[in-house]
This record gives sequence, C-alpha cells and structure tokens, in this order.
Amino acid sequence: MADKSFLSWPFFEPHHATYAADLDAWAAEALTDIDHSDTDAACRSLVKALGAGGWAKHSAAEGQEKLDVRTLCLTRETLARHDGLADFSFAMQGLGTGAITLFGTEEQKSHWLPLTRSGQAISAFALTEPQSGSDVANSTMTAERDGDDYILNGEKTWISNGGIADVYTLFARTGEAPGAKGLSAFIVPADLPGFEVVERLETIAPHPLATLRFTDCRIPASAMLGQPGQGFKIAMSVLDVFRTTVAAAALGFARRALDEALARVQAREVQGAPLFELQMVQGHIADMAMEVDAAALLIYRAAWAKDMGAPRVTREAAMAKLFATDQAQQIIDRAVQLHGGDGVKSGETVEKLYREIRALRIYEGASDVQRVIIARQAMANHLGE
Repeated sequence: MADKSFLSWPFFEPHHATYAADLDAWAAEALTDIDHSDTDAACRSLVKALGAGGWAKHSAAEGQEKLDVRTLCLTRETLARHDGLADFSFAMQGLGTGAITLFGTEEQKSHWLPLTRSGQAISAFALTEPQSGSDVANSTMTAERDGDDYILNGEKTWISNGGIADVYTLFARTGEAPGAKGLSAFIVPADLPGFEVVERLETIAPHPLATLRFTDCRIPASAMLGQPGQGFKIAMSVLDVFRTTVAAAALGFARRALDEALARVQAREVQGAPLFELQMVQGHIADMAMEVDAAALLIYRAAWAKDMGAPRVTREAAMAKLFATDQAQQIIDRAVQLHGGDGVKSGETVEKLYREIRALRIYEGASDVQRVIIARQAMANHLGE
C-alpha cells in the first residue's frame, strides 16, 4: 500500500488530503484492467471517464479559479501509480489547454475549457518540430498574416494526442523579431482544411503520438493566444507549471515500483526465509524509500511555491523534474532486479513501469536541459541577478 504520510507535510492544506484519498479510491475501482492494446480508444475512454468522474476539471481553471499546482501534481501522481495511460490522458488535458487557462480571452476560455474539463474534447500541445526539440526558439513553422486570418505552414512532431485531439495549442513563427521573440501561440481545431496527420509514432510505452503537417491552413486572427510575439513566453509559462507535474507522474511510477518490490521481497523466499531478510535487499529498499521521499519534497516544494504566488518556479521545477524522473528510473530498475526473471516478463507491472518511465526523462525538457537551467539559475543567484 502506497505511503500517504507525505500528505501531512506543511505543503498541503486539508482539502488536498481529502482529494487524494477520493481520487485514489476512484482509481482503484475505475482503472483496473485498462486495455492498452488500442491506445487511441483507451485514451478517448479515459478522458471521458476522467471528465464524468469530475477529475478532469482540475486540469484547467475557469472564471475566477486559479490552477492549483499541488492538485495537478497529486492527480498525476495518483493516476500514474494506478495506470500510465490514465495519467497521460489527464496530463494532456492540462498541458493542451494550459495556455488557454493562462492567456486566453474570456471567449476562448468559455468555448474550450468546459469541453476539455468535462472530457468532451481532447486537447494537445503542439510545440516540438523535427529540427527543434528543446530549442523552442529555433522553431520554423510559420503563421503568415492574411487579412483577418493567419495561414499556417510547417510540421510539428512528437505531439502527444496527435491524431486524436480535437484542439491543439500550436506555436508558429509570426516574425515580429528573430528567435524566441518572433513566435506566437494559436488555438487550432483539428478539423481545419490543410491540417493532416502524416505519421503515427510508436514508442516503447505506447501512447498516441504523431507528426502533424499544416499546408496553407487558414485560421482566424481571433485564434491567437495573447499578443503577437508572445508565443515563447506563453510556452515557457505553461511548462513552468506543468514541468513539475511530470515529476509527480514519475513519483507515482516510483511509488508503485516500491510497493511492488516490497510485496515481492516479502513473499519470495530464498533458503527458507523471505528475500527481505537479506541485508543487501534491505539496502535496496532503503534507498528506494529515501529517493521517493526526496523526490516528493522537491516536487511539492515547487508546486507549493507556485501556488503561493511565485511568478516563476523555473529553478524549482527543473530540480523536481530532473531528480524525480532520474530517481524513478533507478527505483524501477531496482524493482525489476528484485523480481528476477519475472521483472522482464512482458505484462508484469514492473516491466510496464520500466517502459513507461523512460520517456519522462526526455519530454518537456530532457534531463541535461534541466541541468543547464539549474546551473544558469545558480550562477544568476550567485551574481545577484
């Protein structure tokens, strides 16, 4: 049984513990035996279930509400512990509409957010391009002004929910200035002429991923989010919130791996005694438990700081994502090792976790990119900037 004592830490308010318990109970009943053989169908079904259960509403904020990053993190941690695709489905509802929540007009919010929060529409975040992954400022997709419209041309790739999303938050070069200052953000419905899915991408842990192409795709100027040239700022603001939740998903995977390892070493016997009685095994369990708590401290520090009104938590979010995803990889690897041959058997829980965790060290800023961010922040603090 996963440890819940962290919910008494001072980062949380009483309603967070209640929420986590309610979601855990729902997930234990609703997320059993999810069929992952058809990821498109599974994700569509999960988005609807999360909407019907009232959980997807926490992926975005309407009216006078504010995004509660601690709730976002608790949701991803809990869902990831139960089912990786459930976490993915919730996460993309948030990431895909994060820019609308933070920068959308009232009209944009009132149209799209009720649909995504209720699970009636699936959203996606279209930022990465074939030649520019973490180097967002190097994006080349264009949005050329033509009267009351913009015309989109270019490609996006590794887009989560690509091919099943109803709406994309898309970033394109509008040319106000070179580099990062020449990008803008747009809300792009999936049914527009000139939009096509050119390739579905298969990964070691199946998720809906695609390469998208836009050819003379016309959208109204009213689809722009914020002001022209604000695209980089918008993208970074969204990632500043949701990068911490990637760490929380990794924490959920790590907690599940620790639970599976504890059950294994208690049940498995070696020379007439439980595997747990071996001191080296106890050392592995101790390291896993310590790394889980250390990751949780970094994650919920970042989430708490954002919820308390910090304008940016770039450093804190980078630390949380780097540490939590890297440590989760090690925790899951130890869990596989403690399961012996069963650990690499297809379909076993720890084997699925082993495949699920790897991508989290890459997307929304790879681990080495996070190291660069942290180092630069440390130097800026040292210089008093």
